[in-house]
Amino acid sequence: MTTVAVPIRTNRRKIARRILRNPLAITGLVVLVLAIVLAVFANVLAPHEPTQTQLDQAFAPPGTAGHLLGTDDLGRDVLSRIMFGLRASLHVGLLAVATSLVIGVPLGLMAGYFRAIDALISRLTDLVLAFPFLILAVGLAAIRGASLGNAAIAIGIAQIPGVIRIVRSETLRLKSLDFVAAAIVEGASDAWVLGRHILPNAASVIIVQATVAIPAAILGEAVLSFLGLGIQPPAPSLGTMLSDAQQFAARAPWAAVMPGLAIMLLTLAFNIVGDSLRDALDPKASRR
Repeated sequence: MTTVAVPIRTNRRKIARRILRNPLAITGLVVLVLAIVLAVFANVLAPHEPTQTQLDQAFAPPGTAGHLLGTDDLGRDVLSRIMFGLRASLHVGLLAVATSLVIGVPLGLMAGYFRAIDALISRLTDLVLAFPFLILAVGLAAIRGASLGNAAIAIGIAQIPGVIRIVRSETLRLKSLDFVAAAIVEGASDAWVLGRHILPNAASVIIVQATVAIPAAILGEAVLSFLGLGIQPPAPSLGTMLSDAQQFAARAPWAAVMPGLAIMLLTLAFNIVGDSLRDALDPKASRR
């Protein structure tokens, strides 16, 4: 059997050059790298244990000796808790998106390629999409129980329909192209066409979808933790920090502002990088 060549993929150097030309993309990448470093090396970089209480230093304002971002109502260092909270947020974001991709990508490929099961998968997807993302995540987390792992799985399941629709749409587009039709005429099996031709060429769309889904998962984790359905105290989480600080917002606003700012910057950075990556992978941009 003659092997049908897959269209030449966008040059990686050109993609990197387009991203590096974008100041917003560079800023987003710097913020993401900083957040990842703080999260991964939190045990080394954090000035205090995140659960260490110092009641004599409760509500210490930012800039206090030994507490750059101040302390909360129990005298716990806000900076240290944010570092470990970033670790929890990134852990949930990556695990949730991995869950949605592992389940959603195969279903999306099958729905777009096999017309016989497309209607069934599409109707089930529409049924799940009838429920708002956060409502579905909260419901699943409540059923499974409050924990970091269950929160990640609940958010990942809630994101599956979106992945299915994106991958299905891209599969339908690629299936109509000449190189896929040629492979089918040459006698290539369905598994070969999906694995050798469609999936590799849909990878860019899947990667962009992942970068968009991660900030949504991070926000979902913050909401679940705020509601008591995520990581449980005394373990630090950006959502639980917001929940604990709300009753002391007037007295110690930094205890709520700092974790809120961390969530905003982290999700904004992911969205900026995702948008920049989408523009860089745009076939139209490759002709410029």
